[in-house]
Amino acid sequence: MSLLQIIVLAIVQGLTEFLPISSSGHLVLVPRFLDWGDQGLEFDVAVHFGSLLAVCVYFRRDIASIFEGSLEILHGQTQTINSRMALALALGTIPAAAAGLLLGGWIEEHLRSPVIVASTLAGYGVLLAVADRIGRKERVIVDVGLKDALWIGIAQALALVPGTSRSGITITAGLFLGLSRQDAARFSFLLAVPVILLAAIYEFGKLVMSPAAVAWGDLALAATVSAIVAYLSIEFFMRFVNRIGMLPFAIYRLLLAAVILYVLV
Repeated sequence: MSLLQIIVLAIVQGLTEFLPISSSGHLVLVPRFLDWGDQGLEFDVAVHFGSLLAVCVYFRRDIASIFEGSLEILHGQTQTINSRMALALALGTIPAAAAGLLLGGWIEEHLRSPVIVASTLAGYGVLLAVADRIGRKERVIVDVGLKDALWIGIAQALALVPGTSRSGITITAGLFLGLSRQDAARFSFLLAVPVILLAAIYEFGKLVMSPAAVAWGDLALAATVSAIVAYLSIEFFMRFVNRIGMLPFAIYRLLLAAVILYVLV
């Protein structure tokens, strides 16, 4: 990969991972638009790891509280705010982790076409707008119970299909469950941590064990650029989401889906 490809794709990942517009969809589509070869799964893992660093830094206090809650669970305390949040995130992670192990390879092989990406961009974009319109937006993140976490986790599993948007579908689920925009986004971003971490560990292990040469310098650069841009993206989204709502992102998804169908199909 050229330096230009690395930087452009890392910026795309950083911008789109935590906005509800599908980072995986963009990483499939941008190379096609620019007539670049597929960047490969190892690059996708590197830029997702950069996004993981960004969300861990931005929500470092929340993550510290969740870690404290995990220790409380080990000591039999399951009714504190921190322990309940740790349990909710653990439960919400299970559906995506299971679906990834069982179906990840098949999805990677069969569901990366422009038609699939356009369909998921448009369909889940409409669903996002509906959730934003009819959701009560009265609940806060500490109100998230195990049943809520399971539903949001099931929604997160759908994001294995490119174009869905992990943040988009989990925010949609949170809004349908009555969470405020900011708290739906906050739970969504925290829920990303274990999923991205598990995927990164799994794929990193495969890279280490592979006899093929790995361009570690390129991957490190991609992760760094992605981390910086993702942090700024999270900062923007959390600051302005209550003011601008989800409609602009839904409209963007519909327009992008139309462009994909017109240009690539």
